[in-house]
Amino acid sequence: MLRLVLHSSRCPVLTACDSRVGLATRNGTKPDHTYIENFHSLGRARTLEAMANRGPSYGLSREVQEKIDQKYTLDLEARLVDWIILQVEGDIERPESGRLNFQSWLKDGTILCRLINSLYPPGQEPIKKIQETKMVFKQMEKISQFLQSAEAYGVNSGDLFQTVDLWEGKDMAAVQGTLSALGSMALTKDDGQYRGEPDWFHRKAQGNRREFSEEQLRQGRSLIGMQMGGNTGASQSGMRGYGMPRQIM
Repeated sequence: MLRLVLHSSRCPVLTACDSRVGLATRNGTKPDHTYIENFHSLGRARTLEAMANRGPSYGLSREVQEKIDQKYTLDLEARLVDWIILQVEGDIERPESGRLNFQSWLKDGTILCRLINSLYPPGQEPIKKIQETKMVFKQMEKISQFLQSAEAYGVNSGDLFQTVDLWEGKDMAAVQGTLSALGSMALTKDDGQYRGEPDWFHRKAQGNRREFSEEQLRQGRSLIGMQMGGNTGASQSGMRGYGMPRQIM
C-alpha cells in the first residue's frame, strides 16, 4: 500500500488536494500524481510568498542590514546596467538609479537568464526556455538557473550570490559582485561574445606555464639557490689564533 504523509494547510486548494490524496490512500488506490505535484507546487509557492512578504528588520538585524547595504555602490550599478543593456541587445528599459530600482529590474530573473545566454554562441545557450511570469517560485527558479549557468561558465562559486539576496534584497552588493565576476570572466575569455568596453571589468590573470628540457632540469639540480646562503666574499684576514688576547685599538 502506498503511504503518504502530507502536512495540512489553510489554503483551500491545498486542503482539497490533501483530501483527494488521503482518500485515495485510504481506499488502497494509487493517487493521481497531478494532485501530488499541485500540492508540492502550491505549498512551495506559499512558502516563497511568505518569504517575499517578510517585514522590516529591527535592532541588531537592522544594523547588520544597514552595513550590508552600505557596500552597494551606484557607480558600479551604472556600469553594470550599461553592460547588461549592451550585452543583451534587446528592448530592455533602463531602470532608475538606486538599489531598490536595480533589484526590481533583475528580480524576476528574465534579464539575468538573457544575459548568461548572450555570452554563448547561438544554439549553445544554457537556458533553453525563458518565460516571463509573475509566479514567485518560477521567478526564483530562473534566478537559480542563472546562478548554475554562471558557475558552469567559470564564475567561482564563492562569488555567487544567494537567490534570496536578490529576491528579498538582502544583499544587493553580492549581486553586484556576481555580475562583476561574470563580466570579468567574459572579458578574459575573449571569445567574441563579450559586448562592452574593455575597461569596465578587470581581466583575470592567465597562467604562464613554462616547459623545461631534461638537460635544463639536470643543470638546475646542481645549482645552489641563493635562499641557502653563500660564501662569496668570505675571508679569514685579520683573524687571530684561539687564546690570543683581544686587540683593542
